[in-house]
Amino acid sequence: MNAETHIYCHVAALYHFALLPDYQARKAPLLALCKAHDIMGTILLANEGVNGTIAGSKLGLQAVIDYLSSWDGFDGLSAKYSTAEEKPFFRMKVRLKKEIVTMGIPEFNGAVNPGQYVTPEDWDIMTSDESTILIDTRNDYEVAIGTFTGAINPNTKTFRDFPKWFDAKADEIRKKGETPKIAMFCTGGIRCEKATAYVKNQGFDDVFHLQGGILKYLEHIEEDKSSFNGDCFVFDQRVAVGHGLKESDYIQCHACRMPLSPDELQHSEYCEGISCHHCYDTRDHEQRKRYKERQKQMEIAAQKGVKHIGSA
Repeated sequence: MNAETHIYCHVAALYHFALLPDYQARKAPLLALCKAHDIMGTILLANEGVNGTIAGSKLGLQAVIDYLSSWDGFDGLSAKYSTAEEKPFFRMKVRLKKEIVTMGIPEFNGAVNPGQYVTPEDWDIMTSDESTILIDTRNDYEVAIGTFTGAINPNTKTFRDFPKWFDAKADEIRKKGETPKIAMFCTGGIRCEKATAYVKNQGFDDVFHLQGGILKYLEHIEEDKSSFNGDCFVFDQRVAVGHGLKESDYIQCHACRMPLSPDELQHSEYCEGISCHHCYDTRDHEQRKRYKERQKQMEIAAQKGVKHIGSA
């Protein structure tokens, strides 16, 4: 049987930074278009651009992408496509936000003066220069399972922590009297692109980011020629992927979000849906009680063949 017969729908993950001062007025017509094409998912609009993940038919997705691309400054918009055997979303939302990816500085616009794109094919050439400062802009639990050789881990819990971390790093660089190249990366490109705009706003000129993020790199660069070590955390049911975007064998702790390898599941502190060795000592009795009840409801839902909201 053709694999296409198993595909319930197509999925598009998209983002684009561009000045969008009238973003509030864009909500209604965009939502109407999505509903007219039976598109489900969420799209965020802010004065710095658009970000979202939507699902539906190929033709429906293309209609939305074409519409967004027709906006002034959005001609470079691109999307990452995948397929799903089950319907991943059950309604369509267009939400107005202060930021399309939350840095916690609403007055800062990520569409203003971002860094330069570097393609996956050119990435290793540029970052192999020892004078280049290579920064991973992802969260600590993402970095834990894989990153590029020589990359700095800011040990941030959320992207909101990045500005404070970089401000301290910038002071360190200035005290040394250096004017280095700074290269940054993230999962799909959106966080590192906004980070480059922030870094340039702090007075650094030679700032670069990996086009398409780690996922595009893993898709295009063969493992034996790669400088990426480990796996890449992803925010979906796969948990992590490796080179060729092959799904890895990690699962995610529902209590603390840390990805766990098969070996880590053998820790005595691991209890499915409740705790792992990373968070066991940081959760109290009441929290574990709530996690236990959530896990119970998820198991009941699975037995009935329905999806529980807590499993997402």
